[in-house]
Amino acid sequence: MKILDIKTEDRRLGDFGESEAVKHLKKNGYRILERNYVAFDHEVDIIAESSDVIAFIEVKTRTFGYINPREPRPASAVTPKKQRAIIAAAKVYIAFHPPKKHIRFDIIEVYADPDGRGGFTTHEIKHLKGAFNNNTAHPSPYKR
Repeated sequence: MKILDIKTEDRRLGDFGESEAVKHLKKNGYRILERNYVAFDHEVDIIAESSDVIAFIEVKTRTFGYINPREPRPASAVTPKKQRAIIAAAKVYIAFHPPKKHIRFDIIEVYADPDGRGGFTTHEIKHLKGAFNNNTAHPSPYKR
């Protein structure tokens, strides 16, 4: 067994969240174009299309009740730096697959409950359409 084959609980939770996000998208009429699309060391979790849009989607999964004061909700983990990386990968995808639809950058938050057997069940899914764009992907000029 290779070390990369060993999945931590965080990786299992992330994989679960991405699978649940795909089910959610399909149920809502999206067609999945790519999963874990990588371009120049940048990754987009899901690229999906609906009748009028191609969405580049970042999935953030947390166990229900997870509390971190620096991250009030999973979407807040998609920092401007992460947004720029997703946008960069999207530009490469678009260069090879010119779209005939609008482009949108979404975040899907998956809230999961441990099932007591080492797996998870879905507590809630929130699809934040148009969660970020090129204008929001810049760091704040104000230091924290």
